Amino acid sequence: MARVPGRRVALSLPRRWIGDLMAFSARVPVVTFERRMDLGAVAAARAALAAPPAWPLLFAKAYAAVAARRPELRRAYVPFPRPHLFEANDSVASLAVEREYAGEPAVFFGLVRAPDRMPLPELVGRLERWKRAPLGEVREFRRLIQYTRLPRPVRRLAWAYGLYTSGARRARNFGTFGISVTAGLGATGLTLLSPLATTLNYGVLAPDGGLDVRLHFDHRVLDGAPVARALDDLEAVLRTDVAAELRQMAGHRAFPAVKAVDVVFAPGA
Repeated sequence: MARVPGRRVALSLPRRWIGDLMAFSARVPVVTFERRMDLGAVAAARAALAAPPAWPLLFAKAYAAVAARRPELRRAYVPFPRPHLFEANDSVASLAVEREYAGEPAVFFGLVRAPDRMPLPELVGRLERWKRAPLGEVREFRRLIQYTRLPRPVRRLAWAYGLYTSGARRARNFGTFGISVTAGLGATGLTLLSPLATTLNYGVLAPDGGLDVRLHFDHRVLDGAPVARALDDLEAVLRTDVAAELRQMAGHRAFPAVKAVDVVFAPGA
């Protein structure tokens, strides 16, 4: 075969931090469970708003509410100094927005502590700030850029330090769960790599309100039965508490909807 011409392209900072993410995510023994949920009532309540909250915010709030009752969803595997599980007092959701960085689309990462205790308009405002504020004004974004500029051995050491040496540090800088969504683009992943103990994603909402929701979990932390129960609880919270809050928002001041994209996780010290 004749030589195929091309060019060498250096890794940008966004490609480097995704590479770091994948390197540590690949070490987690992930198992995936799926549940078909009937979220027609939630979709109807959301559709009644002029500018409804993004679906990932609804899932973040509902999942944190479930985790408040099920402490196993707030746990993480920490290997040092001896292997153990760390249980956080609060859930910390990891969400992401796509921003432009140095002329290319990039995924940046924001954290929300205890989203179950935040009203939906406040969550929308947090996401709006991540989407609109200068990158240097958002602490998580600024730190991600700073860490990724370090040489690869140094930043990989920083990732390991943040993930493996302290459960409290891990929760503060990476979160306790993540939500990764591309359903708004008409496609979704069936498998998902993540360094966290649990990560949610879901497919495209069907006309009848049906939605395939997947929970990807670290089998060192959780077994299948608790995950199945958690998915059942998640559907119940979405259909009751979250749908009720959406109905309460109807008729009040509309809040801007901000599109969330694939959720990944940022290193921290």
